[in-house]
Amino acid sequence: MKRPIFLIIGGAAAAALAAGLLGLGRDRGGEGALRLYGNVDIREVQLAFRQPGRIARMAFDEGDRVSAGQSMAALDAQPYQEALAVAEAQVQLARAELEKLRRGLRPQEIDQAREVLNQARALAAEAELDFQRQSGLLDSGASSRRTVDAARAAHERAAAGVKAAEAALSQAAEGFRREDIAAGEARLAAAEAARAQAATALADTELLAPSAGTVIARVREPGSMVASQSAVYSLSLDTPVYVRAYVGEPDLGRVAPGMPVRVRSDSSQRVYRGRVGFVSPRAEFTPKTVETADLRTDLVYRLRIVVEDADEALRQGMPVTIDVEAPAAPGKGP
Repeated sequence: MKRPIFLIIGGAAAAALAAGLLGLGRDRGGEGALRLYGNVDIREVQLAFRQPGRIARMAFDEGDRVSAGQSMAALDAQPYQEALAVAEAQVQLARAELEKLRRGLRPQEIDQAREVLNQARALAAEAELDFQRQSGLLDSGASSRRTVDAARAAHERAAAGVKAAEAALSQAAEGFRREDIAAGEARLAAAEAARAQAATALADTELLAPSAGTVIARVREPGSMVASQSAVYSLSLDTPVYVRAYVGEPDLGRVAPGMPVRVRSDSSQRVYRGRVGFVSPRAEFTPKTVETADLRTDLVYRLRIVVEDADEALRQGMPVTIDVEAPAAPGKGP
């Protein structure tokens, strides 16, 4: 009678052990806590120049730490400095032409147009007198019809010359047309935009660290010719530090964005503080990288946990244990 009891007890223990190994760790971090497993996920940045050119300086080696905004590399800036000088000259030229249009003609040119008008009026008065004299001599036979016609034509040409001179003086006094000034303003704006592009290209010859981090790869060396967007460094960022974990469908309701968690690694006794930052809305089958003994056919949801007090001890891909703190029950303190 004792043997069946022993077998029953042994079978129950084995079932409990299997349940503990196969579960996602429910209630294994303490009463009401949920224990999950994941890996550290540190963001990396491929640093590249936006402009092509020859590398003049590489300031860091693999393993060096850099701070945000620190100069890491530089291209030969001579071609870009010359392009900026050309663009600046084009701006000065366009500005001078626009100023000329806005000011109009010089006073001397206006005076010259006025004198031309006076000359045209004098010639017109003389031509009118000659026409009247020839017309008066026609009846007495002292002048011929041909002479009168020639005098009339000269008078009309002189009158037309007066009108042309008056128009020229009016134009000189009024200045250039609004359309000409608008075109000059557009040329100046285009020149200034080209100068800004040249200045941006010159600034892009220096590669700055976007954030604090550690150089994990130095891809190029000084003297190398690089195309735009060709990586020269790989930088591992200090922050943010994430943990990628997965939660099974039965425990999905126990995890929500903003919930506090505790993160521990096997390499130290330190406990890191973090919060659940993202819960995937899409289910997936348990990936091979998840450190859990759950069946592969179980559905899980990916979590992204933000570690708030990360240090250098957390490294890319490191396995960690996450304890999701259970919310306090209603009416009870934390």
